[in-house]
Amino acid sequence: MIFGGSGSPLRPRCRPEGSRHLTSRRRTWTLGAVPIRSVTSVDGRRQVLILGHCGATDTDLRLLRSAALPEDVTWRWPGAYTVIEESEESVVVHTDPASACPVYLVGHAGGWVWSSSARALASLVGAAVDTERLACSILLPSIPALAAGRSFFTGIEQLAPGSRIVLPSDGRSPRTATVWRPDPDASRSPVEQLRTALYKAVAARVASDPELSCDMSGGLDSTSLAALAAVALPDGYRLNAVTIHPEGDTAGADLRHARRAAAAYVGRINHRLLAMSAKHLPYTALSDVPATDEPAPSTITWSRLMSQLAWMREEFGARTHVTGDGGDSLLFQPPIHLADLIRNGRVRRAASEVFGWARLRRTSPLPLLRNALRMSRTSRSLALVRLVDSVSGARHDDHGDIRWFPLLSFPPWAGTAARDLLRVSTLRAAEAPDPLPGLDASVRTLVDEVREVARTAKADAELAAASGIDLTNPFLDPMVMNTVLRTPLDLRAPLHSYKPLLGRAMAGLLPQAVADRRTKGSFDADHYAGLRANMPTLLELTHGRLAEMGLINTTRFILSMNQAAAGVPMSLAAMEQALGAEAWITAHEREPAPTWITTPEGTGRD
Repeated sequence: MIFGGSGSPLRPRCRPEGSRHLTSRRRTWTLGAVPIRSVTSVDGRRQVLILGHCGATDTDLRLLRSAALPEDVTWRWPGAYTVIEESEESVVVHTDPASACPVYLVGHAGGWVWSSSARALASLVGAAVDTERLACSILLPSIPALAAGRSFFTGIEQLAPGSRIVLPSDGRSPRTATVWRPDPDASRSPVEQLRTALYKAVAARVASDPELSCDMSGGLDSTSLAALAAVALPDGYRLNAVTIHPEGDTAGADLRHARRAAAAYVGRINHRLLAMSAKHLPYTALSDVPATDEPAPSTITWSRLMSQLAWMREEFGARTHVTGDGGDSLLFQPPIHLADLIRNGRVRRAASEVFGWARLRRTSPLPLLRNALRMSRTSRSLALVRLVDSVSGARHDDHGDIRWFPLLSFPPWAGTAARDLLRVSTLRAAEAPDPLPGLDASVRTLVDEVREVARTAKADAELAAASGIDLTNPFLDPMVMNTVLRTPLDLRAPLHSYKPLLGRAMAGLLPQAVADRRTKGSFDADHYAGLRANMPTLLELTHGRLAEMGLINTTRFILSMNQAAAGVPMSLAAMEQALGAEAWITAHEREPAPTWITTPEGTGRD
């Protein structure tokens, strides 16, 4: 289910075998079932295609027949979609600001070929896996700026999110203009804006498939979406809301809160329970993960996800499934928000939030306050320079929890090539101009984080598509992202609060006990158990391509795995990133990518 096209119609045209062209100019194609809306301009010279799920009405789309598209065309309506303009002079790609629908580009045969699939483009030009990009994703995944604009394949670039990219017909270089900025908007209440945007996002999914299902973990994010879906459903339909729980345990806090929420919508929510056993443990069947554009976040828990999706298909014929993914990234305030407050003269509020944060962590507020003062005088570019120093082994100031980029110590199993590759990435990032200059540090940080989560969520959706399920994430809709990130400084959530914007937006729609919940269930014990249960398969993975690339030291990696399996306390994050990356490479090399065919000018419609 991919789409793409060419910005160079004067060259021989190429497209994947089995794809179909969408216009008479034969520049845009789809492979598989992709939602499509089409509008022709009044003068007939331009055709506009909306590819992906878009909640615009037919009346809304009439405005696209005018001479120029509005700048907000990719975040004006609910859903996640890409807009394409075709004319004789060029193909124009309008990318969404959240990167929920990433689009990739590669030069080919003197022109340009673009696609929603980086892997498909890699097949076209024979691009190899990008070792440097892999190093960033494994060892510094919390710093998306290091890999901005890059796919996981050498030479395949991601088009800038929230931009208008012109691909000239004569094969000249693309022209990119940034059209989205999350500047503060004080014209409406942030609470009302979020409630409206989130309801529209969920209602759009309901309209396209009233038999959809939802996660309902008992946490605030997924339960909010389930409640909104129950409200949006037409009469006669009930929402299948799914709560996963350990086999034999139906008394956990997650399940109690999910039951409370379901009880508030009797007749509207059909609450379904799904027990997970030892065969669904993390790390199970990693060698069978399907090929995706990049390592999917759910790779480690793939067995559980696939079992859930297969069960939903069998039990109630699910085709569309809604998750709460993205809520944590969008709705929590990053610590560097304190530096924004100080920089803008809100020193008293900053001090209050520092003390609130310190109380939660049961630590002294003084280091955090000192770091906030220091970072209020530090630019993003300077922070990246310091990151270069840290990667190269130089001494640098410790910014604690407030720094721009949360530096993680290198794991002992990091390969010899990893540090050199990361230093190259950090130098490039430090020298690159910021496409969104002048934003508050906290907003700029959230932009990067949401884009990273939204782009990787597409890989999870590719996993789900292998089971025939359309996995969708309303919190990552560009319209929702735009609403939250344009909240003025004085109205932003305090650092130490738990998603107060969402809690107020859902007032009256959730039971008070659910709305007030400040925790969520943990599956850490499952990960350690899964590590022990799947050790033979994992040992095979550690002798794979990452070791050949010099990104991991196999002997030290195995030692760390054995220590974790034995119960030695440690973070599994980097280890799981590495295992997920190895599983992804294995799948990429095992499964064939699309085969491309070339259609000379003027030969047949397709």
